Amino acid sequence: MLLRAAWRRAAVAVTAAPGPKPAAPTRGLRLRVGDHAPQSAVPADTAAAPEAGPVLRPLYMDVQATTPLDPRVLDAMLPYLINYYGNPHSRTHAYGWESEAAMERARQQVASLIGADPREIIFTSGATESNNIAIKELEAAIQPDTSLVSVMTVNNEIGVKQPIAEIGRICSSRKVYFHTDAAQAVGKIPLDVNDMKIDLMSISGHKIYGPKGVGAIYIRRRPRVRVEALQSGGGQERGMRSGTVPTPLVVGLGAACEVAQQEMEYDHKRISKLSERLIQNIMKSLPDVVMNGDPKHHYPGCINLSFAYVEGESLLMALKDVALSSGSACTSASLEPSYVLRAIGTDEDLAHSSIRFGIGRFTTEEEVDYTVEKCIQHVKRLREMSPLWEMVQDGIDLKSIKWTQH
Repeated sequence: MLLRAAWRRAAVAVTAAPGPKPAAPTRGLRLRVGDHAPQSAVPADTAAAPEAGPVLRPLYMDVQATTPLDPRVLDAMLPYLINYYGNPHSRTHAYGWESEAAMERARQQVASLIGADPREIIFTSGATESNNIAIKELEAAIQPDTSLVSVMTVNNEIGVKQPIAEIGRICSSRKVYFHTDAAQAVGKIPLDVNDMKIDLMSISGHKIYGPKGVGAIYIRRRPRVRVEALQSGGGQERGMRSGTVPTPLVVGLGAACEVAQQEMEYDHKRISKLSERLIQNIMKSLPDVVMNGDPKHHYPGCINLSFAYVEGESLLMALKDVALSSGSACTSASLEPSYVLRAIGTDEDLAHSSIRFGIGRFTTEEEVDYTVEKCIQHVKRLREMSPLWEMVQDGIDLKSIKWTQH
């Protein structure tokens, strides 16, 4: 009910705003306003014609790239975008005090989610900046008898979870700094920086249904980890990250962390159920489908499947009414096979045939079923067009063939 009410308020605000009105929402999170069944995307020529009605957008299954803003996060941010616009570093009047109080509450919310002290949280523009702050200083601290350990908690392409607690314990025993990029893990799996012996952690707002352009870095105070600022300026954030902290964005980050902490267990159970539904329904209908990564040590919302004898890019183009990807959005411009898949020993052909399915807080059963149906349909069609698939059906071992180049 809270979710529906938030969207209705947002819809009223958009309706009342001057200027052209956006198309009616029809997919994914927006489906929650009404009880609409998933619909296929309209043909391109229809989409180009304004008089044909609202354009239907693809359903969203790429939450590792970014997540939609949770309406509850938007509710928390709006007052600081409109009424409470003071600089949080202005200490001489009420406008500054209001924003500073909101900033410090957000700091507490982020710290609470990962078991940290609020004084150990520094706001940044996102996980990339947080990574750079951590790695720059750690590289400078390396001596001949020391080393640096930096590990991604949950891999963004295949969803594999690393044994962070064990790595932290080893690093601590050898007095080596331990940094983890937890952008894909914070708010999705339980994390405690003290129990896991983590010295530095990178966090991103838009991966946990918060706003884009904001993140945080956790920096351990005891024993103290000293970092060097990447930029000079007014000395905000204890001198570690100069520049005016954007109050609306950090309020959104804090609210996203609070919601995640409250709903983590429920979200995980629900996403696990949807993940199992997608994997089982695809694999029981299609042969030669490989799940990439460790199925046991795995975050269920990130599913990476390779469809043998199908080119991944061709399948993505066929699934135009579902927003998917073949890997990380950070490297999606490259046509090379995923370095993550190659690193775990995946054959180049299978690496080229992989698709990442992202299931999140607002994904519905209907969207999963629709994606499965379309995926099965197009994989079968593309395989029928593939000479390699025809050879395999004839019992030919492709590995025994010596291919020649012309």
